[in-house]
Amino acid sequence: MRRTLLALSIALLPLSFAQAASHEHDHSHEEHGSLGAHEHGVASLNVALDGQTLEIQLESPAMNLVGFEHAASSDADKAKVAAARAQLEQPASLFNLPAAAGCTLAAMELHSPLFGKPAHEHTEAEHEHSHEHADVDADYRFDCNAPQHLTAIDLAVFFQQFPATEKLNAQLIGPSGQQGAELNKGNARLSF
Repeated sequence: MRRTLLALSIALLPLSFAQAASHEHDHSHEEHGSLGAHEHGVASLNVALDGQTLEIQLESPAMNLVGFEHAASSDADKAKVAAARAQLEQPASLFNLPAAAGCTLAAMELHSPLFGKPAHEHTEAEHEHSHEHADVDADYRFDCNAPQHLTAIDLAVFFQQFPATEKLNAQLIGPSGQQGAELNKGNARLSF
């Protein structure tokens, strides 16, 4: 599933380095456009259409999706994590794809320290950093029967479900090449 998204990451690497060189890590709410920084209110979305396979990768600070980044210990925090995870497990409702494209979910992977034990052991430094900056990564693969009808992805519901997400830095590889877009509540449509 990550093959095409890996290609997207490699193709956009020069852009990421150029932006990273001009911006330092910022934990404030200022908008600065860096694709790699952990910035509350900002998430990244990578989308790749390869033949009949559509891959979507979302990377977001947990703050945008659940309202905090610490381990959920209270019942209220556990409920917020469970609700966010349940929403992320329904990508067809978050990423409104044209029905004519006939896309069905083929695979999904969700990763976050908030969702439970990590898949590998962390060093002490990684463990401390993960408590300061917990992220949520979601990878989806759709099989589309008629990809020629996949002209746009409407993310209005995503912004409604996760209102603390103010901006999505989107990168797209599709039939007409690669492009970048900055999406928000008022501009929630990613066109191929």
